[in-house]
Amino acid sequence: MEEVNAFTRLLETLHAQPVLTLFLILGMGYLIGGIRIGSFSLGPVAGVLFAGLFLGHFEFRMSAGAQAVGFALFIFSVGYQAGPRFFDVLRADGLKYFLLAVVIAATGFTVAVIAAQLLSLAPGTSAGLLSGGLTSSPTLAAAQEALRTGQVKPPEGITADAMIGNVATGYAITYIFGLAGLIAIIKLLPQMLGIDLEKEAKALEAKDETGTASQPANVSERIYRVTNEDITKIPGKQLQEQYWDKTSVVRVRRNGEIIQPGPEGFLQLGDELYILAPVDYFTENISKIGVEVTPETSTAQYTETAQIVVINKNAIGKSFQELDIARKFGVLLTRVTRMRMEVPRTVDFALCKGDILTVVGPQESVDLLGEALGHVEREIAETDMVTFAFGIALGVVVGLLAIQVGQLSIGLGSAGGLLASGLAIGYLRSIHPTFGRLPDAARWILMEFGLLIFMAGVGLRAGGDIIETFLAAGPVLVLAGIVVTATPIFVGYFFGRKVLKIHPVLLFGGITGSMTSGASLSVVTKAANSSVPSLGYTGAYAFANVLLTIAGSIILFF
Repeated sequence: MEEVNAFTRLLETLHAQPVLTLFLILGMGYLIGGIRIGSFSLGPVAGVLFAGLFLGHFEFRMSAGAQAVGFALFIFSVGYQAGPRFFDVLRADGLKYFLLAVVIAATGFTVAVIAAQLLSLAPGTSAGLLSGGLTSSPTLAAAQEALRTGQVKPPEGITADAMIGNVATGYAITYIFGLAGLIAIIKLLPQMLGIDLEKEAKALEAKDETGTASQPANVSERIYRVTNEDITKIPGKQLQEQYWDKTSVVRVRRNGEIIQPGPEGFLQLGDELYILAPVDYFTENISKIGVEVTPETSTAQYTETAQIVVINKNAIGKSFQELDIARKFGVLLTRVTRMRMEVPRTVDFALCKGDILTVVGPQESVDLLGEALGHVEREIAETDMVTFAFGIALGVVVGLLAIQVGQLSIGLGSAGGLLASGLAIGYLRSIHPTFGRLPDAARWILMEFGLLIFMAGVGLRAGGDIIETFLAAGPVLVLAGIVVTATPIFVGYFFGRKVLKIHPVLLFGGITGSMTSGASLSVVTKAANSSVPSLGYTGAYAFANVLLTIAGSIILFF
């Protein structure tokens, strides 16, 4: 009895403290999402959903205003992130990934609509089925917001709030297989088709000289004096082929001056090599040339780490082989990210607008590379809050605009408006780097925090009647969710291979990107033992977020 009373008092306290309740849900969600069974984990989104479902069963609810703020932060940040690349990516292979994303989204949409009609699911459940089956949070957010704002009118006999509940419960019931099933299918499909992803990835990497460069774990700047006489007998070209990894920075100093020996030139005894490279490079190569020299003053004070955002038209489309960053600019490239995903640094890797290069080198060299490629992002923490705030406000206003055609109101809605505003500001930021500053860490916390606040509200709303819904239609919904998850994968693979002729390693990355599943991408990259699949992921991801957000509103009309 005392335990019951204590639990009742705890619930009463939480009901009286909504802030405490919200952050308990977020913390519990992260703990639940971090639990691993083998290599599988739910992740924070599913963890927060489960924590919300549990408390929702005890009649906890989140205010519509708080959930709307989370929704706005999330959708705007999604658009902002995709903006730099979205309007330029249709060139070259971008069209292939756009078509792949369209086919996968359209297939999932069609299957969800047909399933809802055949199974006579309650109004709104089809949107939950689509978003849960494809594990697409933007779809869920767009559907619920369209109902909340009145963009989509509920049919007679049901309220908008009841439809929102159907969307939430449909999503909650189908999401788990959507997550686990997608990972399982992506893991097993290559084996079923007889595709060795690791072998295929190595074959793809072999097309360039250096393969895939891994991110240096430790970077060091050292000086070596040439003392090995045998080295002075090797011509410059042969010396580079034998001792240079094509990414490390090597400068030769002779008689106090920096020189650049030509292909037929030779090193001399006493020459000093100033080298900026991963630690492994020194142990494996340079130690054979001579002895390490302790500099009179520390060189660390002249070296910095910075990020360079690719913006300049002249740099877009160029490969690292063409840029020859180490030799021409004297900086070490340590990382390349696209759409927040690290991508391989092969010599034939072509730069796209919005790519971020992390480099190490002297400040003046970093600035020169920044001028050539775009804009240097140093450790600046400030966010352009004016643009951020007015950008969200503009998105909401754009979402309110609609054209009345008979009984139908046609407009972008809140989701479309916020997404469009984020896309526009993100793109303008890529053209004018001083505009709309939103550092990567700030964007991550806003997008993640917004999504989890929204997801907590979904869990609380669905938790009130999820047991009754599951008992009434749960098995049927789970079965429908399995079909919605599996069908787009197989259709997407067939279309990608037979029609678009995409390499299988890139295609599996593209399929995970089209379904916005970072967890599935990690399965593909692990199976391929390569980061090459992330190129396919980023190619489709920007399009998929936009397409699936729009689908969330449209499916409610069916």
